[in-house]
Amino acid sequence: MTRAMFRPLWMLALVLAIVPVARPAASTARGALPVLKVCADPDNLPFSNGRGEGFENRIAELVARDLHETVQYRWMPQRRGFIRTLKAGECDLVIGVPSGYDMVLATTPYYRSTYVFVSAKRRNLGLHSFDDPILRSLKIGIHASAEDGFNQPPAHALARRGIVGNIVGFKMMDVETVRNPQGRVIDAVASGNIDVAIVWGPFGGYFAKRQRVPLEVTPVSPAIDPPSLPFAFDISMGVRKGEVDFKKQLESILERRRSQIRKILDDYGVPIVNAIDQ
Repeated sequence: MTRAMFRPLWMLALVLAIVPVARPAASTARGALPVLKVCADPDNLPFSNGRGEGFENRIAELVARDLHETVQYRWMPQRRGFIRTLKAGECDLVIGVPSGYDMVLATTPYYRSTYVFVSAKRRNLGLHSFDDPILRSLKIGIHASAEDGFNQPPAHALARRGIVGNIVGFKMMDVETVRNPQGRVIDAVASGNIDVAIVWGPFGGYFAKRQRVPLEVTPVSPAIDPPSLPFAFDISMGVRKGEVDFKKQLESILERRRSQIRKILDDYGVPIVNAIDQ
């Protein structure tokens, strides 16, 4: 998600930042449950898709059941403008945001994941750190720079070590002819077109599990690349700023359903790390 704003919308953005939009009473049709409106990406597995196959889809359903509501999606690619749909009242909830993301009111974290190395088990590369000398001789796949031009943490860590000529970038967005473009970098590991992928853990764990070739998924270590580049992140749910009561209600559900949420994450191969281990 980016924070860039188009010029015609700057006045609306300013008003929304100052005057939070309260969550409207959930609408109901005769004989139907109230509606929980969720902002989600229609093609972003393992998180969500339009067929409800992502782990965030399953978590949304879990939350809605506890609220005695039914999920209704506001579909939008998770890029520039995504959070504006929440702020404008087009949805009530974003299932996954970085815990420190200041464009929303974030719940307490409900999982913590990390960037990972993904390689073929038969290669036995034993990768753990960006300081492993073997990285200089491997073909490395990473997700290409974000839409807003900011590179992801692996690109920065590799560049600081002068490892640039052996990197292959894989686009995650604007690849309309490819299903699940975010998984192509893992497909390339399985096919042998690249030696290793360095990706956000949920992508790595999910797509590695779906390959015919056994792949090894290893958390990047340490969790902070000196002096201050993080590779492990807490993930929360996000609501509009000012909706403190709704946030507390969600936090109660997250605590009550902790074991069920953890099982969902495990089913999707999401690498979970504890802050104390980092």
